[in-house]
Amino acid sequence: VQLQASGGGLVQPGGSLRLSCKASGRAFSGYTVGWFRQAPGKEREFVAAIRWSGSTYYAWFVKGRFTISRDNAKDTVYLQMNSLKPEDTAVYYCAAGSLPEAVDYWGQGTLVTVSS
Repeated sequence: VQLQASGGGLVQPGGSLRLSCKASGRAFSGYTVGWFRQAPGKEREFVAAIRWSGSTYYAWFVKGRFTISRDNAKDTVYLQMNSLKPEDTAVYYCAAGSLPEAVDYWGQGTLVTVSS
């Protein structure tokens, strides 16, 4: 599976962005797909994931602000990020596998910068 992440950019605090992660080479079928992020000088951390069934789970620091969804027909997962804070600034990576414990596939990162 190849994962292509997109949608990052510069946004002001309180703003919104939507990230996309598109799979190619092999469908998402059966995989849990999600997002991790890595801020400068920090370790990569789990953000959110969605199972094939559609059930979702989130890191505590994004609950109520971020929403993950998937379109299985398009092999695409989305991360809607609202009420963004400067501390959300990071490179966001999409991943597939048995998240968050085990990642089988990583996508390239997309940079999100929250700044005024």
